[in-house]
Formats: sequence, C-alpha cells, structure tokens
Amino acid sequence: MAGKTFVELGRRADLSADCANCVGLCCVALAFDRSAAFAYDKEPGEPCVHLEQDFRCKIHPVLRERGFTGCTVFDCFGAGQKVTQQTFDGRSWREDGVRGDMFAVFPIVRRLQQLLWYLDAALAFPGVDPLRAELTAAFSAVEALTLSDAAALLRIDTDDEYDAARPLLLRASEAARSRYPQPLGKGGGRPIRPGADLVGANLRGADLRGTDLRAALLLGADLRSADLRGADLIGADLRDADVAGADLSETLFLTQMQVNSARGSSGTRLPAGFVRPSHWSSR
Repeated sequence: MAGKTFVELGRRADLSADCANCVGLCCVALAFDRSAAFAYDKEPGEPCVHLEQDFRCKIHPVLRERGFTGCTVFDCFGAGQKVTQQTFDGRSWREDGVRGDMFAVFPIVRRLQQLLWYLDAALAFPGVDPLRAELTAAFSAVEALTLSDAAALLRIDTDDEYDAARPLLLRASEAARSRYPQPLGKGGGRPIRPGADLVGANLRGADLRGTDLRAALLLGADLRSADLRGADLIGADLRDADVAGADLSETLFLTQMQVNSARGSSGTRLPAGFVRPSHWSSR
C-alpha cells in the first residue's frame, strides 16, 4: 500500500480518502454496471479486474480514457482507511472471516463520513455562530458512531442519521445564504428551488447567489460564468454541467465528487482546498 494517494478536502484529513491505508474497498465492495461511467459489469464483492495485489489500480492515470469515469468522481470521505485501520485493525478482506462484514460495513461508514463532511463544512459557514454548539454536538455523535465495532455499525440506519441532521444543516444553510441578494425565482425559464429539474438548463451567466439548489438535477446544465457564491448544492447532480468560468468559491456543501463530475476550465473559481480536475479545459 505504499505510494500514498491523498486528496485534501476541507479542513480535516480524516474526512479525505487515504488510499495507502485502505485495502481497495471501493474497488471490491461496490458494484457497478456497464455504462458511460464503467467499462464492464461488476458484482459487489468482486475485485475490479484492474486491482493489483498491493491494492493499487493499475490504470489509475488513464481511468477516463479506459472508460472508468465513475471511479474518477468517487470519494469515500475517509471511510476506506477508517474501516481498514479502525474497524478491522488493519486487516484485509483477503483474510478469512473478514470479507462479508467488511464489505457490508464500508457503505455504512462512507455515508456517515459524508455526513460528517457536511457537518464540518457547516461549521465553517459565516453566520452559524448561534448553531455552533449544536453542529459540534451532532458531529461528535456521528463520529462516535463511525468508531463503533462492526456489529454495531451493521445495526445503524444511515437514513435515520441523515434525517436527524437535515434540519440543522438546513438552518446552517439559511444562515449562510441570508448574506446574499434575493435569489432568482426562475432560471432559464425553470423554477430555481430544491430538487428542481434543471437538466440541460441554460443558466449561463446567471446570478445564482444564495439560491437553494439542494438535490437539484443540473445534468448537462450550462452554468458557464454563473455566480454560485452562497448557493446550496448539497446533493445536487452536476454531472456534465458546464461550469467554465463559474464562481464556485463560496458554494455551500460542494464536494470534490460534484466538481469532478462537472466540466470546467482554468477560469472556474473553486473553494480553497479543492483540486482542479485534470480533465477540465485550460481555456
């Protein structure tokens, strides 16, 4: 597992993937279907054909060229190393008696780690001081769950944990978005609201500051030069959205996965700590 690959997101290293301290869990535990994102069908628990004995990906530098764009937009939020090193004490799924529980625990811990990432992000929002104690307590409670043993983790309903945290995250979002102008009612002729269907929408140059775009469908949307400062993009689908020249520097709850799934340029403004994807244009 030498040759550490490490992506820094946000302020906490433990909420970022550290592949050198994982045993390739995302390449084994999860299933994928042959599609534009994956070059072949893979069942859960079946090692990817490109996974090597040392848990490296043999085609990592050319994943997109080889038809594995889905791998390039995936982030475990640190679940891989936590399950490997914490839950299973550094053991590998190749060892007897580990495989089944390790594969079942991984997606649970990944969802909890993503929730921790959202809570951590909310703590840095402007205007959330009145919520800081609640956010910190929620973070600590979810973090404690991630440190449970395998048996306890398998009993956790992650949907319940998200349901419990959602009102607090929404209040944090509202506090941060209140600094921005009254958001647009419509964009490209379509309503701007949580869960909006904005697939392929023309939002080029739109002032989307402070808008609530939670879980919005923005697949293939034209967001070139749009101003998304203060926009809440938690759960929004940005696959193939064109964000060339867009300002994402103060976007709320934006993840590296969303950035990787979009199409951008050297002129796209990203929050501090985010990595500009190599497939983005240099224009």
